[in-house]
This record gives sequence, structure tokens and C-alpha cells, in this order.
Amino acid sequence: MRRLEPLLWWLPFVVMAIVAVVDLLEGPTLGYLPLLALGPAFASLRRGVRGALLVGLISVVLCVVLAAYDGVLGHRQNNMLLISLAGVTLASALASAVRQQREQELADVRTVAEVAQKVLLRPVPRWAGPIRVAVSYISAAAEARIGGDLYEVVTSPLGVRILVGDVQGKGLEAVETAAAVVGAFREAAYDEPDLAGVIARLQTSLDRVLSGERFVTAVLAELRDTRISLVSCGHPPPLAIGADGDVHFVDLADPAPPLGMRDLSDVKPQARDVSFAPGDQMLFYTDGVIEARDREGRFYPLQERAFLLKERGAEQALEDLRADLVRHVGGPVADDAAMLLIRHR
Repeated sequence: MRRLEPLLWWLPFVVMAIVAVVDLLEGPTLGYLPLLALGPAFASLRRGVRGALLVGLISVVLCVVLAAYDGVLGHRQNNMLLISLAGVTLASALASAVRQQREQELADVRTVAEVAQKVLLRPVPRWAGPIRVAVSYISAAAEARIGGDLYEVVTSPLGVRILVGDVQGKGLEAVETAAAVVGAFREAAYDEPDLAGVIARLQTSLDRVLSGERFVTAVLAELRDTRISLVSCGHPPPLAIGADGDVHFVDLADPAPPLGMRDLSDVKPQARDVSFAPGDQMLFYTDGVIEARDREGRFYPLQERAFLLKERGAEQALEDLRADLVRHVGGPVADDAAMLLIRHR
């Protein structure tokens, strides 16, 4: 749309110039003068109220000049045309005023969304203990800055703790649920002695806000020196990229049910300890990444694209992966897609 803005800006003048030239060449017999109304009509697409009125005034002046040249000035039909041009100009000015008001409202909404994102998904620290952290977030809504995916990194006395999750559903209710989960995690990550306690605190917090069949899938991690503990609550397993080049999804056997669904299963959260030595990487993500399809319906091959994460800079590596995901889809993503990459020093 931005590429069309210069065209839309000059379109009213171009149209009126073409009508004037054609009328001068063809004369009054074919009656091109009514087409001058296209000028003020197009003016409402991009210009403001003053611009629309200016274009309308120019169209009226052109109509008078061309009518005098054609010898029809003062005729009843020409008088009706002048009245019509004035009416179209007024309508164009009103439409411009409404459009500008809507644009201002949209700008205000974007500002509020950006502030909400900073509160809910505040920037994660670039360094947390012995790890380097990078984050990427793609919203499924073109005008949105925030959605139902969530992430957080907390440096606690017991080690670095990480949360990546996905709220079932969309809209403001999903954002509210995500805010509750992130807020509870920020508090529990400092206090609870293990990840099972953190999950219990998250469940308690969600019991107060969840309704119906809503739930949250999540994966939690705790890093201590060269070991990382992982717990999955119905969430896709993280992708491990070893310093030796080995790439695999971490096997999290017997994952616990999603947050908000503990009454449906008695499976307790079980932590899986894996090695995380210097030079290793681990990518946490939401299902919007692995379920992204191209135009032929093929899922995004995340494991095959892990070589993009070998870029020296963590942010650049994750940006390359994000760009590759967008190219695979070939258009807007169908679901929010969050990715969090950690690297051991």
C-alpha cells in the first residue's frame, strides 16, 4: 500500500488533466466534462479535508473554463454539472475527515498495543547467566503487535528459568490469559525451589482467569551450569543444536497436560535433564512455527532449517530463520509464531 501512496496523492490531478486534454481535442460533442468529478472523488483516498476542497475547487474552475471554450457555459446541463461537482467535493471532504479520524484511532490503538507488549512481553535480557538470548515474534494479525504467544526469561537464585507458551484461542481473552501466565511466572520463578512448584503456581493463577475450555501449552526450562532441565505441558519440544553439529528435537517423554487442564489428567510434570555445554544452542518455539504451511500445504521444516542458526550473532541467526519462515509461507502467517533462542557461552 505504501508504494501506491505517491500515485494516490497525484491521481486526482492526473485524471482531471486527462479529461481536460481529451475535451479540448474532442470538443463538446461527446460530453467529457462530467468526468471531472473523478478528481475530487479520488482526492478522498489520500488527501485531507483541505486537499479535497482544493481539488474540488480546481475541478470547478476547469469545468467553467472548458465550458466557456466549448460554448456551453450557462446552459442548464452545465449548471447542473457545476452543482454536482460542488456536491462531490463536499462528500470527498467529509470522507477525508472520517478517514483521518479512523487513521488517528488506529494509530492510538497501535500505540496502546505497543505499550501492552512492553508490559506483557518485555524485552528479554541479552545475557542471562551463562547464556545468550534472542527472541522473535510474528503476529498473525497484520495490525497487531501482540497475541496469545508468550515468553519470559528470569534469572533466579536457583538458575536461569525460561518460559515459552501458547494460549489456546485468539483475541483479547488470549492476551489477558497470556498476561496472567507471564505475571505468575515472573513471581514464581524467584520463589519456587523447582519447576514443578512453578507450574503449580501457574495453574493456581490460571484457575482464576480461565473459563470454558481454554488452556495454555507451555515448556519451562531451568539452566544450571552445563545442564538444563525441561518440562513440557502439552507444548512442542525444543530444538537442540549441539556444538558438534547434531540437531534434534529434545525427547520429552510423558509431557504433562496443558496448563488449565490438570483436572483432565493425573500426569505430574516430570523434568528431563539434558546436557547444555558451551557452544550448544536450544530453540524454543510455538506451534505457529512448525505448523506454518506453504501454498502446497507443506509444514515448515524447522529441523532442516537449523543450519540458519549457526550465524555468529544470535539476533541475526534468529532473524534469518524468521525471514525463511515468512518466505516458506509466501504471505501472512496463519498463527502467531514466537521463537526464543539461547546459546551457551
